[in-house]
Amino acid sequence: MIIGRPREFDREAALDAAMRLFWRKGFATTSIKDLCDAMGIASPSLYAAFGCKETLYREAVARYLCTRGPPLWNKLTQAATARAGVRSFLLAAAEIFPESEATPAGCMAVLGALCDEWPVAIAEDVRNSRLESLRRFRSRLEVAVIEGELPASTDIDQLSRFFIGIFQGMAVQARDGATPVDLKGIVEVAMAAWPTDASD
Repeated sequence: MIIGRPREFDREAALDAAMRLFWRKGFATTSIKDLCDAMGIASPSLYAAFGCKETLYREAVARYLCTRGPPLWNKLTQAATARAGVRSFLLAAAEIFPESEATPAGCMAVLGALCDEWPVAIAEDVRNSRLESLRRFRSRLEVAVIEGELPASTDIDQLSRFFIGIFQGMAVQARDGATPVDLKGIVEVAMAAWPTDASD
């Protein structure tokens, strides 16, 4: 008796499908059957390609960060000024956070941290990604102080945390149904907090 070879599948497409499912449902409530159905593969193929559910989730988060992150971070780093970069970053988030036919609402890393039950390794991965986001903001704002765009007295740490907090709050509100117009309104209010030199 000749046993046929397992059906080959597109690993990247399967990972994208898993990412969207985890993003929508979270780690704890997504079953292996849910994943197999979404990815269009049988459980032996899933385990052979990804090892286990935890490893698959970690790959899905990495996929999310490398595909969804650059369009946002480029807005922050490529603008002529830090203020323009922060505003562009948040406005871009306002466009992509609401649910679409292609993606769930919000941010996979932010939303999971609020309500999901993660194994330790996953929690550490996602925490590190959030800390990296904070580091990027600090770095951009430090340059703004050096270049004189921000007052020398600016509390870089607190300002970075403020804008990251706005970003994270927008993700939550998008999951609750906030529209791009709603989220852009938040951005404009937040930008009013941008520090200015008292002597101006």
